[in-house]
Amino acid sequence: MLGSIIWILLAGFFAGQMARRLQAPALVGMVLAGIALGPHAGNLLSPGVLESADSLRTIAVMVILMKAGLGLDREKLAQQGSVALRLGFLPAAGEAIAVALAAIWLFQFDIATGLLLGCVLGAESPAVIVPGMLRLKSLGWGVKKGIPDAILTGSTLSDVLLLLVFSLLLAFLSQGAAAGMTLPGGILLSPVQLLPVQVIAQIVLGILLGWVTARLLGLLLARQSWNAVQDVLVAAAVALGLVVLAGNFPIFSGYLAVMATGFFLIELNAPLARRLRGGFDSLWVIAEIVLFVLMGTSIQLTILAEQLLVGLLVLAIGTLIGRSLGWYLATLGSNWSWKERLFLLPGNSAKATVQAAIGAIPLAQGIDGGETILALAALSILITAPLGAWAIPTFAPRLLERGEVDPTKVSVSRSVVLLAAVDTSSLAKPVLTKVAELARRSDAKVVVLHVLRDEDATSVESLRDQTQRLLADIRHRFVTASGSVPEAILRAAQDYRAAEIVMGKRGHRSLNEALVGSISQAVLEASPLPVVVVEADSMAEPRP
Repeated sequence: MLGSIIWILLAGFFAGQMARRLQAPALVGMVLAGIALGPHAGNLLSPGVLESADSLRTIAVMVILMKAGLGLDREKLAQQGSVALRLGFLPAAGEAIAVALAAIWLFQFDIATGLLLGCVLGAESPAVIVPGMLRLKSLGWGVKKGIPDAILTGSTLSDVLLLLVFSLLLAFLSQGAAAGMTLPGGILLSPVQLLPVQVIAQIVLGILLGWVTARLLGLLLARQSWNAVQDVLVAAAVALGLVVLAGNFPIFSGYLAVMATGFFLIELNAPLARRLRGGFDSLWVIAEIVLFVLMGTSIQLTILAEQLLVGLLVLAIGTLIGRSLGWYLATLGSNWSWKERLFLLPGNSAKATVQAAIGAIPLAQGIDGGETILALAALSILITAPLGAWAIPTFAPRLLERGEVDPTKVSVSRSVVLLAAVDTSSLAKPVLTKVAELARRSDAKVVVLHVLRDEDATSVESLRDQTQRLLADIRHRFVTASGSVPEAILRAAQDYRAAEIVMGKRGHRSLNEALVGSISQAVLEASPLPVVVVEADSMAEPRP
């Protein structure tokens, strides 16, 4: 199993990087790596890992849904009113019905088996949609009208609906009839009559349990002096416990409870939510590889080839007719423009996670047409997952408006660059020591700038060696410039997009007296960035 895990991580990572270099989504390379490693091709993974695939996928989906919850914006959801709720039901229902009718026509399925296929193909993939929507939020696309938030919420609700219907149909087809419920007075409710009650119960109890969990996590973690890694460890274990609990007591949606936990954590304790957001971002780096590589291992290429053309036709009917009609009805009466409605086609169509999880179940339970269902589930992953991962960032700038980013709701990643301006005097050492301290705190890169004046080459080379010695554990570069020193410093800060400037001053006089007419004073007066001024024999003093 250890060898298999090494294969999954390394092959998935490098295949994803190669896909990125070819301007394709990383998940394309990861899925192809899974196909190559899986039992239908290279057969390089141990049976134990393949048997654990469902559990590993569950962990990965938990991570991505926690990320989604920690990125939701309550104000934007309230602004959209019922649009998010309608997106959670109408597109999925429309696609499932359209796929069912197409399956009855093309495969001669009965109504129940056709709807079973519709539930498999109609579910949306959080593994593709959540990272895509969170990236759009971090860049500001569609945030003014809360479009990414509506899509995130709608996709989760639609999966709740379709998974419930799928389990109902599977029980009916495998047992001949599904058990209903007898109410007091001898009233018998059929499974179809129970379905609305089950959907409402799963959603309401899932949200309620998410709120309770968020409260408990907030109280527990706020009272401890744990670091961010320990906080994420506890939160991830609790979130996974919700999913496991839902499997044993299927009266609520575990995935919805996880997403609701993240959402309520923002409202109850924003600093804690921000720490957890960064941790779950790091967990997703590994979870993404595991999820998509194992997804590839489940794809049977031989069965896929037999159903290729007719499968593409079924997918097209489901998306372009059934789902499109659902999108139109879901956004009817909203403030979305026609371009924003059109964005739902690339933004809300990707399929991967649910299809990989349930696509093989009908075949395993001996349902007629199970091989066809599995083949179309695999085809939907190979076609829509990479297409959706590519289309979301490609079409967002063309179809959505750009608004102001709210850093309290998403992780806005930025590479921090610090500019250290040094000369060949004794001030160089304290300046380099201070910039090294700041860089280690923020994992920043450092640009060390020396403006050439009348020094000899030996002095400059000595300064370069000193820089290498004091910044040995920090990503840095040593650059030189010529001309006016203040202008060169400000120009370098702009060229390298520095966040702060660190430079030195001489003497023990007051700062204002010492800097009158000096290089430091000129930089302080002209710089739009914070400037940290370092004295040779004192601590740094930040200046605005």
